Amino acid sequence: MMRSIVASSLKVRFLVLVACIWLALSGGGVMAQEKKVEDFNPKSFDGRSATIDNEWFPLKPGTRLVYAGTTIEDDGKAMPRRLVSIVTDLTKVIDGVRTVVVWDVDYKDGQLAETEIAFFAQDNDGNVWLVGEYPEEWEGGKYLKSPAWLHGREGARAGIAMKAKPQLGTPSYAQGWGPAVKWTDRATVDQMGQKTCVRKGCYEDVMVIAETSREEPNAEQLKYYARGVGNVRVGWRGQGEKLKETLELIEVSQLGPDARAEARAKALALDKRAYRLSKKAYENTPPAEQRQDARAR
Repeated sequence: MMRSIVASSLKVRFLVLVACIWLALSGGGVMAQEKKVEDFNPKSFDGRSATIDNEWFPLKPGTRLVYAGTTIEDDGKAMPRRLVSIVTDLTKVIDGVRTVVVWDVDYKDGQLAETEIAFFAQDNDGNVWLVGEYPEEWEGGKYLKSPAWLHGREGARAGIAMKAKPQLGTPSYAQGWGPAVKWTDRATVDQMGQKTCVRKGCYEDVMVIAETSREEPNAEQLKYYARGVGNVRVGWRGQGEKLKETLELIEVSQLGPDARAEARAKALALDKRAYRLSKKAYENTPPAEQRQDARAR
């Protein structure tokens, strides 16, 4: 009798173990596999870390993307918005990893709302990482603050901007962790194989990424990605969403030498101010510099 009970107990444990493994390998085990922060390892990046050719998130130096849309704030008024994103020919080394510098300028109702440089690197497996950000927030023509975060400073950790091979049913992932500035964004693959049309054109086989943050429960920002282009549309869903931002791609161009030099100068000026305005995040980091292959041209 005792042997039968033991055998039955072992069988139940085995079945439970099998079920747990099955759940972990399927969509049902997503929550169990989620990490608060991602395992950013500088040894996973080689000398080409600033060359970002991920098909969903390409960052070719000199690329200029322009988006237009609206932001609906607390008063319910729809405010026109315009975002200009430029992949500069600058790099910056953060925790030993060379990143490419992207310069964004965000206008709301025709006025500057934010100007920012963000730092991205691609690991040897093709994952694109967001390694830090330095924003300057403005309102009514007046500077407000610079909630910067860089990997390894003030408890901040790099996050994944885009997986090498994003798939439905996989765990959500941290897009970065900056507790000093309440940066806690996470993302998950929400839809695949979609079609979307924006002012720039129509795109097939579009992937939708849903982004959330701990500070805004029940609110999601939806970003639509097209292969070879990147982000082509931004939307939202959820009762907790406050800003209700929508954006669509209206222009893609490749900057000429003069425009590229101007973008470089503006981004370098931001990088320089960061040492004064965001000392804790920036102190003792190497300054941004023009990439070697750009100098050779």
